[in-house]
Amino acid sequence: MHLHLLQHCPHQGPARLADWLTSMGHSHTVFYLHAGELTPRLADCDALVVLDGPLAIDDAAALSWLRQERKLIERALDSSKPLLGIGFGARLIAEALGAVVARGTMAETGWHRVDLAPLSPVDLPDTFEAFMWHRDVFALPDYALALGRSEASPLQGFTWDDGRVVALLCHLEATAASVTALLDHQPAPLGSDTSPHAQDSAAMLDDPKRFDRLAPLLDRVLSQWLRSTAS
Repeated sequence: MHLHLLQHCPHQGPARLADWLTSMGHSHTVFYLHAGELTPRLADCDALVVLDGPLAIDDAAALSWLRQERKLIERALDSSKPLLGIGFGARLIAEALGAVVARGTMAETGWHRVDLAPLSPVDLPDTFEAFMWHRDVFALPDYALALGRSEASPLQGFTWDDGRVVALLCHLEATAASVTALLDHQPAPLGSDTSPHAQDSAAMLDDPKRFDRLAPLLDRVLSQWLRSTAS
């Protein structure tokens, strides 16, 4: 399969996701929308991934490239092709499906426990630890199934259309390098300085094995996602 990946910031890229695609024999092209690259044609890929970014839904409403990206996401939703969103990408998908996207009560950064939803179709443990970097959250779209929740965020993701569409608020693709890039170049989400759910930088990087434990979780999600439309 060939996948198109939409990137919104130089320091929030695909991280381990790109390595997984290569290891599984899939090709991919990253489109750097923040750098002025045009949104690709859906017809030129087999699946679409919308990555995270520092933008908020409302803050970016005037950007011409984001308007084009929204149209691409709508076309992907109307198609039969797999669509995955992470962070900001997940919020764009939720918005396109008519769900409310808004600023959450508190920022959530660092490592936090996720409890899998009872009816979640995603093959993940009942509880697992994932990396977080957000303040904005979304509601569950109509006809979607919740993935799970954390203490600060009642919805950490969802699937839609029998698993063809997956939206993740949490970051299973995170690596030590990608988190270091975030900490070095991106301001923390608004309210992180007062949130009880925001870790300090040292705590985010103090246990390298945390990143290793994410790898099989990412594998489960991506494998199930791409199998969802396999003939």
